[in-house]
Amino acid sequence: MEVIVKNIKGQDTSKKVTLNDGVFGVEPNDHAIYLDVKQYLAAQRQGTAKSKERSEMSGSTRKLGRQKGGGGARVFGPKPRNYDFKLNKKVKQLARRSALSYKVKEDALIVVEDFTFDAPKTKNFIELLNNLQIADKKALVVVAGADKNVYLSSRNLPKAKVAAAADLNTYGVLDAAVMVVTESAVAKIEEVLAK
Repeated sequence: MEVIVKNIKGQDTSKKVTLNDGVFGVEPNDHAIYLDVKQYLAAQRQGTAKSKERSEMSGSTRKLGRQKGGGGARVFGPKPRNYDFKLNKKVKQLARRSALSYKVKEDALIVVEDFTFDAPKTKNFIELLNNLQIADKKALVVVAGADKNVYLSSRNLPKAKVAAAADLNTYGVLDAAVMVVTESAVAKIEEVLAK
């Protein structure tokens, strides 16, 4: 599938990028997406909730009441724990490919020429979003590598996120209303997910 490359002024250029059907054109697997998003959100949880048990209370260690008949069940409060769970690599890759395929189906993927900013300026980033006519939408800008100036320029905007192609996750792709991907990031994504 071919996509016309835009420049950062929002105009079409003469260049076209051919998107790999094995990455951007697969039949989306909703269950794989569900599992990957569930794992991502579980990993974000702190898991530090804790209530004291009888042995940790100050005062007497004597048994407080009889075992049965007091009308109170034994309640086990929360303990610190890790909510993470394992997900197979192939399932995660399928989920990412499915999420990207959804974006292509919805025409929510814009490919732009590689760009960078001379200095971190939010004004430059807003200008880029305005030129692409996506300033009012939740946008995910994917660059090939870590670009500090682009990242710092977007950090102040609640609706915009910048991610390196290698760090792309299913939740981030689906959370954004529109994706802006640089040319070299397209190649990088395909390199990671086409295996």
